[in-house]
This record gives sequence, structure tokens and C-alpha cells, in this order.
Amino acid sequence: MKTLSQLSALKDNKEKISMVTAYDYPSAKQVEAADIDIILVGDSLGMTVLGYDSTVQVTVADMIHHAKAVRRGAPKTYVVVDVPFGAVGVNDQYDLEIAVKLYKETDANAIKAEGAHLTQYIKNCANLGIPVVSHLGLTPQSVGIMGYKMQAGNKEAALQLIEDAYAVQQAGAVMLVLEAVPSDLASEISDRLDIPVIGIGAGKGIDGQVLVYHDLLNYGVEHKAKFVKQFGDFSVGIDALKQYNNEVKAHQFPSDAHTYKKQIMNEVSE
Repeated sequence: MKTLSQLSALKDNKEKISMVTAYDYPSAKQVEAADIDIILVGDSLGMTVLGYDSTVQVTVADMIHHAKAVRRGAPKTYVVVDVPFGAVGVNDQYDLEIAVKLYKETDANAIKAEGAHLTQYIKNCANLGIPVVSHLGLTPQSVGIMGYKMQAGNKEAALQLIEDAYAVQQAGAVMLVLEAVPSDLASEISDRLDIPVIGIGAGKGIDGQVLVYHDLLNYGVEHKAKFVKQFGDFSVGIDALKQYNNEVKAHQFPSDAHTYKKQIMNEVSE
């Protein structure tokens, strides 16, 4: 299994880190077979595989269920699990109980928490030995306030993001995800920080990249963000399903090749 020190060494050696957001056993198996460095079990599973309107509806139980399936599919990959909306920010005791539950029950390598306001949470988790990946820039759990758009687009916001990035590193974050920020700003933050910086919609001048499995394979995706590149097309499955439907309706499937032909009823009637 890839370790945090190995991932950090990739940054030090200026080798890129690959991360894919996946949510279940078969996708995790494929990601591991492709030798991807990190799997993120993101709370985006709410919209991608559960049909929710946003990540806000995702529960701790949802995250544990999917993360356990991912771990079974990718036992040798570094796995990070999202802390869902409402599972942090109540009080220190509750927050840590949920963090321990997510980390322990999923056998994850780290958990991921959104927002610059969680420095104390990161410290508390680090004190318990729970690695935390921080997520700054566009944070989907806060889209009700910030919207789905580029973040840190002016001088004041850019300086604040640099300050926030330093703060989460100082608090003990082991990695940082930057989403939907100007590429030159992301590159500057990556150069300044000691921890790996993974981008999504943050340009290529950083330590690594993350895309969602369903986005990069066009698997059931209705909206494609500017920063998504499609590397495959799973929508061909629709054509296959149509053919299956047609063959069933036309009495073509199953054929003899797909049928058990033992004449058991002759024996039953004897």
C-alpha cells in the first residue's frame, strides 16, 4: 500500500500524484488496477450514485457504506474518505467521535474535511493520530453560499487562500485539495507548502490531480464542469441495454448457448 511518506516523496521529487474519486467495489478495483496513487471516497457520491440534489444530504452511514466497499476493491491503494456535511462543527467531542468512526470503520488512510475554519478540528484529529486532508477553494458543502464558480478571483481572496493554506498545514493537514481556483495561485500555494497539493480545476502547476471516476468515464453524468476531461465513454452501456431489451422482446435472448438444457421434467414425471 502506498504510504503518506511515499506520496510526500513524489512531491519532493516533482513527480505528479494521481487521485480518482470513486465510490464502490468495481470502480475501486479498476482504479487500483490502473495504479492510481489515491482514491478519494467523496461525498459527491450523493449526486453521482445516490441521486441526491447535493452533498448536504449525504450521511455518515452513506460514507462508511461506500468507503468500506472501496477498501474491499482497492486494498493496496491510499484511501481518503470525506467527512460529510453536519459531521463536524457541533462540538469537539462529537466531531472527534465521528472522525474516529469514519477512520476506523472504513480502514481509510485519511479523512478529508472542507473549509479553512477547521484548523482546530485538524489539530484535534492529528493529536489522535487521524490524518486529515484539507479541502479549500470551492467547497461543495458550502455551495449554497459560494455557488459553483471559480474562487479566490481577486487579490484579497487570493491572499486569504494563501493564508488559509498555511494555516491548515500548520494545524497538521497531511495534504490539501484545491478546487476551482486560478492556476497561478494554485501553483504558488503548491510551491510554498510542504504537504502535497492536489488540484481539481486548479491547473497543472501543482503536485497532483483528481477527477471523479464517473466524470472522466462519462458514466451517468449530466453536467460536465470546465475542468473535466473525458478519458472514456461508459455511455455505450445504454446501447448495450437497448440491444438486450430488443432481444428479450423479440424472443432472441436467451439462446440455446445461454440455457441449461437438461430435460429434468422427464424425470419429474416418471
